[in-house]
Amino acid sequence: MGIYVNPGNIAFQEAVNSKIYVDKSGLIPYTNSVIRTQQKNLCVSRPRRFGKTMAADMLVAYYSKGCQSGRLFAGLNVVGDASFQTHLNQHNVIRWDVQRFLETKYSFGTFIDEIEQMIIRELKREFPECGEFPEGSRLKTVLDEIYGQLGEGFIFIIDEWDCVFRMAKEQKEIQKRYLDFLRGLFKGAGYVDLAYMTGILPIKKYGEHSALNIFQEYSMIDSAGLTSLFGFTQEEVLSLCAKGKVDFQDMERWYDGYLMDGTHIYNPKSVVDALVRGKCKSYWTGTETYEALKVYIELNFDGLREAVVGMLGGICCKIDPTTFQNDMMTFKTKDDVLTLLVHLGYLAYDEGKEEAFIPNKEIMQEYLRSIKVGNWDGLMEALNRSEALLHSTWALDGGAVAAEMSLIHGETASLLKYNDENSLACTVIMAYYSAKAYYMKPVMELPSGKGFADVVYLPKRDTGCPALVVELKWNKSAQGAIAQIRDRQYGAWLSGYTGDILLVGINYDKKSKEHTCIIETWTKESTVPDIQKSCNQAYFLL
Repeated sequence: MGIYVNPGNIAFQEAVNSKIYVDKSGLIPYTNSVIRTQQKNLCVSRPRRFGKTMAADMLVAYYSKGCQSGRLFAGLNVVGDASFQTHLNQHNVIRWDVQRFLETKYSFGTFIDEIEQMIIRELKREFPECGEFPEGSRLKTVLDEIYGQLGEGFIFIIDEWDCVFRMAKEQKEIQKRYLDFLRGLFKGAGYVDLAYMTGILPIKKYGEHSALNIFQEYSMIDSAGLTSLFGFTQEEVLSLCAKGKVDFQDMERWYDGYLMDGTHIYNPKSVVDALVRGKCKSYWTGTETYEALKVYIELNFDGLREAVVGMLGGICCKIDPTTFQNDMMTFKTKDDVLTLLVHLGYLAYDEGKEEAFIPNKEIMQEYLRSIKVGNWDGLMEALNRSEALLHSTWALDGGAVAAEMSLIHGETASLLKYNDENSLACTVIMAYYSAKAYYMKPVMELPSGKGFADVVYLPKRDTGCPALVVELKWNKSAQGAIAQIRDRQYGAWLSGYTGDILLVGINYDKKSKEHTCIIETWTKESTVPDIQKSCNQAYFLL
């Protein structure tokens, strides 16, 4: 048993013995199925705290000849699989964590040599029958020699594979040399039975250095059917909450929201911390700080701040993740920045709709912390006004709503290009920020025609709040906004909804800088709103 070559199973044993352990051994039948096939090279990228290292420890314990793990796997799901006994502790395993070799910036020039030297040293002890290897031999040369003499293949398990791109962000030559090392080690190598790498970032796209395309990738953008094996599923969290007597709805609000292959995935480390400590709160800052997020959301890309503001308000943002270069420095558009935030876990991604969104309360708090200390003039003040504006809406007080809108406009004028139609929608989303406590995610219609956007807020179950149908106009009239709501009927949005409905018409006049707001009550049984029941119109000049 070595540290790097044929290591033991102590790390996985500690995981299984822990107070809370969720069985993810379903990964093993899949890795068994690709051994010595053209799909044998796997790269799994997930944010921190999503169980990547635990999965790597599990694979080491299962495959390594350096230990006997039959009892450790007893009772786990994989035992029932036909391939379980075939590969149990039957392979030579080489495992290393890149981060252990990159403790400081002074390690950048030597870490590859150190990795090779440490592994070669153990290979000499493990395979003495192969004789002495020439001084200065490269790792791939030694492995070729062992494979040629003994026919012994290897399973490679590499944790934090992308650490170089996160720590040496601007050092392109070091990144290229590292990619060349991995390419030389794996591409076309007969000694590779299986290569399994984990990290936060997917494989780097870098011209000719994209030659690691031999790897099958499983990421937060495309998990390719392995979704449930990384992160906790809703069923698993429900079971944990029942055993730990923790409120599931509270857990859902704090840690749910990552969506892959149509499956809701929870941040496993945060769920475990909440169960162990008996309360839900933000545990994200244990490994990532708001300062890291702050750097990216303050990048000066057109539309980035508007996108973040919209997502703070609960809407989804359309993104194209295909231009992202899979590093932390190469950004050409806001989509590149938002795609990085998906991989870091600060955003979730709906592959079917190609939309990004803030997944849960825990991550929302990280955004708010970043905004508090960042250059987001007036946004926190605007968000703090939101509760009063929402109550004014429920009270049918259009005057107060117009006044609050104008204040929010003034507080965010330097943040958003307010004389722009997109900013009117952003202002409304900020104004109704507090609605997220009472309503589901707002449904927005993209800019079209003479109007700008419809925003529909449907209340959460048992809140007793009325639905809100908000129509925005630019250089038109609030009355015209209300008329448009009536004319369209909104049957598609409101089919099946039987509660009260408020119609909110808001107009902003660019020339006069005047906001107008009309609020009316609409009973769904009527074909038009009952204007006599309640109507309140007001104007407010900024």
